[in-house]
Amino acid sequence: MHSTDPVPLTDPAARPPGVTPPAGRSRAGGRPPAALFIPAVVAAVFALLPLGYLAVRSLERGPGFAWEVIANERTAQLLGRSLTLAAVVVTASLLLGISLAWLTVRTALPGARAWSVLVTLPLAVPSYVAAFAWLSAFPALVGFVGSALALTLVSFPYVYLPVTAALRGTDPAQEQVARSLGHGPLRTFLRITLPQLRPAAAGGAVLVALYVFSDFGAVSLMRYDTFTRGIYTSYRASFDRTPAAALSVVLVVMTVLLVAAEARTRGRAGHARTGTGTARPAVPVPLGRWRVPALTWCAAVTAVAVLTPLATLGYWLAVGNSATWDPARLLDTAGTTLGVAAAGAALTTLLALPVGVIAARYRGRSAQMLEQSAYAGHALPGITVALSLVFFAVRYAEPLYQELPLLVCAYAVLFLPVSVAATRAAVLQSPPVLEDVARSLGRSPLRVLREVTVPLAAPGVAAGAALTFVVCMKELPATLLLRPTGMDTLATRLWTETGTGSFAAAAPYAAALILLAAIPSCLLGRHRT
Repeated sequence: MHSTDPVPLTDPAARPPGVTPPAGRSRAGGRPPAALFIPAVVAAVFALLPLGYLAVRSLERGPGFAWEVIANERTAQLLGRSLTLAAVVVTASLLLGISLAWLTVRTALPGARAWSVLVTLPLAVPSYVAAFAWLSAFPALVGFVGSALALTLVSFPYVYLPVTAALRGTDPAQEQVARSLGHGPLRTFLRITLPQLRPAAAGGAVLVALYVFSDFGAVSLMRYDTFTRGIYTSYRASFDRTPAAALSVVLVVMTVLLVAAEARTRGRAGHARTGTGTARPAVPVPLGRWRVPALTWCAAVTAVAVLTPLATLGYWLAVGNSATWDPARLLDTAGTTLGVAAAGAALTTLLALPVGVIAARYRGRSAQMLEQSAYAGHALPGITVALSLVFFAVRYAEPLYQELPLLVCAYAVLFLPVSVAATRAAVLQSPPVLEDVARSLGRSPLRVLREVTVPLAAPGVAAGAALTFVVCMKELPATLLLRPTGMDTLATRLWTETGTGSFAAAAPYAAALILLAAIPSCLLGRHRT
């Protein structure tokens, strides 16, 4: 470095005494204190348990037997079914998500703000509730068509939300130049706008594909065999868990390949503005004669994704009576669901806190490995996580088998990434200089965490806890396998009633689940706005 060059304040070795890094930056040097590092390691080991189980169980009878299961014709059939279903759902979700995002953000669509809220409501509907609603109204939908329909209608917002954010953050100057040169709205969208949306759309597509790979409720109700249903069937059909573990390994490999392919499609092209100044506001594209078709499209998607399931539930609630469902049991099941979800959210937030703080405040290989380890459960379906915890409980902690703590641990493994991401973002938004000042005044690392870091990041951590609470409440396969004997949640009662065709008896549980999930979802939406 030349002697006249400025000293980078982000380099701790060159930073003058008393000068702190910019707010929100990670510390480039130093190790996390033991008060953070040890709990973070515990959380990482906890999250890696399912992968350890798969390695042990799949090779328990030798590599040859595991290969026989993987190379079996049945496995190839499940692979083809899962990939086909994912391809159809991803394609449909891209079509719905991108078109609705462009209409609500870039055009002069009447009531654009209201439509943007309505098309995100399917996020509050679990896939198995959507499958129940459509199957009870149209029994002929059973199979691939019904599975694709239900999964598409609950997952397309995963594409819509990031694409909408990308459209709002993209400078529309190139689009306006293209329009001034005589290009029509469609040509401008295809040649200018769509390439800029590729990273956001690809990220959303990966989330949709992962959702399809890990889904159990919708495909089970629709009687369509995929990997998750095959794993569950293998688990229930035999005391030998090796085939189920081998199938889970294939599912993990599929997930890894999918994420790697998405990263490769990003390329090295930049998509951010490099010029100075402020991005000009977008001028809404007039719809003209396409105004009515655009409104019809938005109304049709809302009707199919939101109104039809709600109307179906309303019908079954109307035809039900005291002979088909018991209000006292419904209230008891709802209370159990809230209690278990709250316990899962509390444990998950507690485990995520040290990992999120380290990921936000420290750099280095150890911090990166801890954060990546916390995401291990994200690549696995609930049924695989449940099988791993059953394995470890039976061998090393038998008193926990089929007890509530084991189910709560499963929620923590599955949804730890949700809470880690929220904690990390919240800590990054708080200035680290306040923590440095507290340390300079003699506060211990644990006391700094308790008195400075956590209070500053509390709103974001609470938002992550609320989101974790919602997903815990809707979780089905792990709850089915790990719940204590005689305990039911809204999800398991719904699955049980629909499995016997008792749609009127299942409707109250589905309605209660949507209602309870919608309340924290609305609070999260208000918090973010």
